[in-house]
Amino acid sequence: MSYARVLCVGLVGLAGHLIEVEADLSPGLPAVVLTGLPDTALHEARDRVRAAVVNSGQAWPNRRITVNLLPATLPKHGSAFDLAIACALLAGAGELPTASLAGVVLLGELGLDGAVRPVRGVLPMVAAAARAGMTEVIVPLGNAREATVVPGVTVRAVDSLHRLVGYVRGEERLLDPPPAEPEPPGTGPDLADVAGQELGRYALEVAAAGGHHLAMLGPPGAGKTMLAERLPSILPALDDASALEVTALHSIAGLLPQDGRLVRRPPFQAPHHSASLAALVGGGSGLARPGALSLAHCGVLFLDEAPEFANAALQALRQPLESGRVLLARARGNTEYPARVQVVLAANPCPCANPAGDQWCECTATARRRYLGRLSGPLLDRIDIQIRIQPMSAAMLMTAAAAEESAAVAARVARARAAAAARWSAEGWRVNAQVPGPRLRQPPWRLPARDTASLRAGLDRGLLSARGFDRILRLAWSIADLDGRERPSGSDVDEAAQLRMGEAHDRTDRAS
Repeated sequence: MSYARVLCVGLVGLAGHLIEVEADLSPGLPAVVLTGLPDTALHEARDRVRAAVVNSGQAWPNRRITVNLLPATLPKHGSAFDLAIACALLAGAGELPTASLAGVVLLGELGLDGAVRPVRGVLPMVAAAARAGMTEVIVPLGNAREATVVPGVTVRAVDSLHRLVGYVRGEERLLDPPPAEPEPPGTGPDLADVAGQELGRYALEVAAAGGHHLAMLGPPGAGKTMLAERLPSILPALDDASALEVTALHSIAGLLPQDGRLVRRPPFQAPHHSASLAALVGGGSGLARPGALSLAHCGVLFLDEAPEFANAALQALRQPLESGRVLLARARGNTEYPARVQVVLAANPCPCANPAGDQWCECTATARRRYLGRLSGPLLDRIDIQIRIQPMSAAMLMTAAAAEESAAVAARVARARAAAAARWSAEGWRVNAQVPGPRLRQPPWRLPARDTASLRAGLDRGLLSARGFDRILRLAWSIADLDGRERPSGSDVDEAAQLRMGEAHDRTDRAS
């Protein structure tokens, strides 16, 4: 026969689509025509596939070959189509029986020697195939363990085109995915390493309990970075749905570890302040790749030295912080990535950043205002907790008392999150930070007028925005959850306002 069809999967952002790879061989001048909106990497598949077929001991059909990728209106990119294209044209030339490939999804890049090499994004591709009703996939050996994460799909691995051709002809066996390795013991920064800074520790705990954003302002060496790096250690492990989504994002970015297991720990991304807009939010030629914001999905995005970031990059965070997703519009199409993150900002109070604090600062008032003014009001208005970190003293640094470990704090955070989930899960929210403001201002969740009198007065005087009003209410619920109370009290609202307005002070009794 001169026509054959096999199945593959293409990605547009995180969404996978089942692709039919058609090959038609007709008389005429030998050539390979590739249609279906391929990108540059896919256009080059013609040369890769030809060399791989010849070097695998197969005869190259000297006819006019037309390869079409359906649906033709969907942009295709990457090299994961190589294996499917090779099998389609060999089947069209009569070299392979098509019955063995019916209903099988083929993924993989071909080397010139015929080796099948790993590709990015196998996890979301296999998940898309499963949603489309496919039950069998053939993937590169280097991606096999990653692909087995998706339930309900039989995964077979291949290391060369020669082996796959032999399998289809009934002469070879495919490889089994490598066995899963045991989960490594949990390691990483611990809150016990942080000396003093009770306010910072308590703010971190409240942020973890409610999924709130956090900003810390203070001199260098006070512990802002240490605190931010330890936020993931007190966050709960990701559930199955979140872990699959996070792992798929890391697979697309090519950052998945070799063991290929699900990412269970909340990710932590700390881009350098010289990072571009595309690196932070996502971008690139063709269809955009995920940036640090999406790679921190369900985890923490830490912006150290936040005023040093480009203004355009900082302002690009405003909309994703509200919606929990990034929509990147490009000429070849729109790409959407999830971006439900906790943002942590750290900043020095002025350009000179004297470790001794304000009393030894050499900056003028204008220079200080200009420096902190790089963090715009609309951006800071989206940050729930804004605290000032004080310089370290000798007593704080050399104290003999051991600081509380992350495990103890994580237990309290888990109880607070369980209380919030029990309260909001019926409405589709998991943490207090996700609850819309109007819901908290309506019965039965509206707090008594006497408990919110100071907030309403601040709103009327223009000291507080409507967004800030709602965020303080969410903070109050998180504080109450940490204390094991069903509803916030007036003191919880006042404390939440202090955390929000940068007026909070150390509360050792609350952090213990």
